[in-house]
Amino acid sequence: MLQRILTHGVIAGLIVGIPMILLALTLGESAPSGALGMAIGYTTMLVALSIIFLAIKRQRDVGNGGVIKFLPAFLMGLGISAVAGVLYVLAWEVSLAISGMDFGAMYAEHLVEAAKARGASEAEIAAELAKAQDFAKMYANPLFRMPITFTEILPVGILVSLISALLLRNSRFMPARAAA
Repeated sequence: MLQRILTHGVIAGLIVGIPMILLALTLGESAPSGALGMAIGYTTMLVALSIIFLAIKRQRDVGNGGVIKFLPAFLMGLGISAVAGVLYVLAWEVSLAISGMDFGAMYAEHLVEAAKARGASEAEIAAELAKAQDFAKMYANPLFRMPITFTEILPVGILVSLISALLLRNSRFMPARAAA
């Protein structure tokens, strides 16, 4: 099972990481951001982490003779998510290095602009600016940035693992086909 976790985790990590790096190489700082960037990012994560379902099904059908309990299936999914998450974090770090993007400063600027757009008072904008500058300073530290980046993909991995384990624990759900 460990080999399946590592193999499928690397596949999922490459599926989510390679497009990120390619966008950084081709578009640099002009890569999609905001709602479009989030939609692209989370869609890519969901596609990549669908590997979890395939891996659990393969473990159930081939490795376990057609049955798998919820907990081993869920833990397998979490393991794949962890491996994919590490590769996602590394891809983000490579993307930042390639593009020269200062994401912390860009995000801080977005927070201040959002406060202005909602009609915040000067005092509220000043407080938002101070918070944004603190965030940008912390985000410049890789020991802060890397765990934050990991928490972007982790909830998607937990959700896909949970759904996959719940569905595939039932051996009648998508049973293995008999060889002809």
